[in-house]
Amino acid sequence: MQRIGIGYDIHKLIEGRDLIIGGVKITHEKGLLGHSDADVLIHAIIDAMLGALALDDIGTLFPDTDPKYKDIDSTVLLKHVYNLIKSKGFKIINIDSNIIAQVPKMMPYIPKMKDILCRILNISHEDISIKAKTKEKLDAVGQKLAIEANAVVLLGK
Repeated sequence: MQRIGIGYDIHKLIEGRDLIIGGVKITHEKGLLGHSDADVLIHAIIDAMLGALALDDIGTLFPDTDPKYKDIDSTVLLKHVYNLIKSKGFKIINIDSNIIAQVPKMMPYIPKMKDILCRILNISHEDISIKAKTKEKLDAVGQKLAIEANAVVLLGK
């Protein structure tokens, strides 16, 4: 049996926060606003994993009203969801994802993101795609006000 899920996330860029994407701290003058570390890539992957099994979304599972999730490292949330997926008898077959940001450039950080995600999710580099896109200066992302990500995850039993 195979199940597929899609995930999406967007966060506003603000001063005074670290920029964390794919579990990697990225050099930039702004970071993403959120209750957790606001890692848009990991949040999109989490929602795709949960969606594949028709489970609650990330906001329901880890509500922003719960102080225990304040500034939490999203890799901790990802590990929890991965364990949930395994407990249902599923494994990750592959992940395809996009980070959409006008700035900063993501390409130099993608290999390290893949290393981190592969280690947590027990997959190989051939099983995950992380692509970097811009919005060609259109909308909030293109105006350097936000960063977004989307992901598709295929699970198998």
